Amino acid sequence: MKLLQTSGVPIYKQIAAQFRDDIMEERIEEGQYLPSIRSLANDLKVSVITTMKAYEELEQEGLVTAVQGKGFVVNSRTSEMVMEQYRRDIEDSVTKAVKTSKLAGLSKSELTDTVDLLWSENE
Repeated sequence: MKLLQTSGVPIYKQIAAQFRDDIMEERIEEGQYLPSIRSLANDLKVSVITTMKAYEELEQEGLVTAVQGKGFVVNSRTSEMVMEQYRRDIEDSVTKAVKTSKLAGLSKSELTDTVDLLWSENE
């Protein structure tokens, strides 16, 4: 896990983002436990509070669940909370695409054509 001290993004958010990506892209599977809070803090040379905040953020998003005495386990990707995370990711990406398209002078139909093409290529 790579953490950038000078990125301007809080360390706990960087940790949560990397786990989020790993979970959403199934590099960490449903039912798998994340590293213990203490273990991760030691490995990354950060405080236990920092790792706890990252895990709590993932729990609030519905990606993991705290299991008493065992740690944090990855939830099913079909849960409503996980589907909502997918929707947020899509909205963020589409918002960026719309803004970039407007800056580039593309019309809505040109953006839609591009999305249609990309959709077809990924079927």
